[in-house]
Amino acid sequence: MLGSMDIVAFVPTKSRESARTFYEKTLGLRFVSDDQFALVFDANGVMVRVVDISSVPGFQPAPFTILGWSVSDIGKAVKGLQKKGVKFERYPGMQQDQLGVWNSPNGAKVAWFKDPDGNVLSVTE
Repeated sequence: MLGSMDIVAFVPTKSRESARTFYEKTLGLRFVSDDQFALVFDANGVMVRVVDISSVPGFQPAPFTILGWSVSDIGKAVKGLQKKGVKFERYPGMQQDQLGVWNSPNGAKVAWFKDPDGNVLSVTE
C-alpha cells in the first residue's frame, strides 16, 4: 500500500537556527519552508522535516543513524563535507580508514557524522 508513496523523513532539533544553517548551507539541502512545527527541506525529491522538539523535556538524540545519503564516491563526499567543517565519527572496534570510512562485510562503505543536535547521519557508497 505505501510502497508506491513518497516518503517523508523527520529529524529532531532543539535549535532551528543551527539546524537550518547545517542542513541548508553545510549539507546543501534546498530549503522549502519554515512553519511553527518544522523546517522543511527538499533532499533530491525527498521531504525532510527538521522538527522543533525544543519543548520536549529530556530529549536525547538516538545513538544510531537516523538519516543517510547514498553517494557515488564516498571519499569525495567525506572530503567535501570536511571542508565545510563536518567531523566524522570514529567507533571503537570498527576498522575505519583515515577518512573514517568503514568497509562493511557486504562491500558497502559507510562514514558517520553528527548534526548540531547530535543526530547521527551517514553517507554510504
